[in-house]
Amino acid sequence: QVQLVESGGGLVQAGGSLRLSCAASGLTFSTYAMGWFRQDPGKEREFVAGISRVGSRTEVQDSVKGRFTISRDNAKKAVYLQMTSLKPEDTAVYSCAADGRASLFMVRRDPRDYDFWGQGTQVTVSS
Repeated sequence: QVQLVESGGGLVQAGGSLRLSCAASGLTFSTYAMGWFRQDPGKEREFVAGISRVGSRTEVQDSVKGRFTISRDNAKKAVYLQMTSLKPEDTAVYSCAADGRASLFMVRRDPRDYDFWGQGTQVTVSS
């Protein structure tokens, strides 16, 4: 059974940092591209960052470019999102997702392309 479990969320002041982790099990991790998405009540889920199968390519949403960094450790079956210079508008539930149909260097932004999802972790940024 595939499981993705996020951790590392919490309450932080504007300008602070958080590191989110996603631990995967039940899948051949290196064959999946991975992504981070976020969602607040009343808004659609949006792409935040993605990373290709072996980590050779990354993409980030324009609004977080230069502040967020995605990485992965295939030996540990884990994906990370390092968030710095956090802003109140970054407040959301952050979820990791796995894309088993992406090509070797592909990062996709549409959540409908992803096969498995974690439960999410809350990030709240106060001013």
